[in-house]
Amino acid sequence: MEKIEKIINEFLKDKERVVFLAIGSELRGDDAAGILAADELLKENLPENFKVMSGYTAPENLTGEIKKFAPTHLIICDAADSGLKPGQASIISTDDIQGAAFSTHMMPMNVFINYISHDNPLKTLIIGIQPENLEFGAEMTENVKKTAIDLSKIIFRCIDS
Repeated sequence: MEKIEKIINEFLKDKERVVFLAIGSELRGDDAAGILAADELLKENLPENFKVMSGYTAPENLTGEIKKFAPTHLIICDAADSGLKPGQASIISTDDIQGAAFSTHMMPMNVFINYISHDNPLKTLIIGIQPENLEFGAEMTENVKKTAIDLSKIIFRCIDS
């Protein structure tokens, strides 16, 4: 996670307003990784220029709220099958998102990002957490839960610096 922290720190160095957007379904085990990270962030004393949003399986429903906030930086967190070990986090390039198997959102991620940034150019960072179990009704696995919680701590440190 050291490498992830360095990337996030570098990504946020010129931040003005940041949105952390969690995507996933709490009904499908590890698919809720991003939602858990968002919930953990909301327990912190967050600065006014940092907004946490949970888009669940339809993040496009938040486009108006995101555009109104006019972020300079957008961090998207979702369970993503990148072929890694379960619970392993990775940075997914916006150029590569069509190749990553994101879990359960309705709108293709590249279309969503293009729409959000059309009127307000912003920097986007996508963090994927490798799921182990996406079965309906399953509990989140320990590896994924630990990564989501650790990721929230990393992001809080990075926005607080």
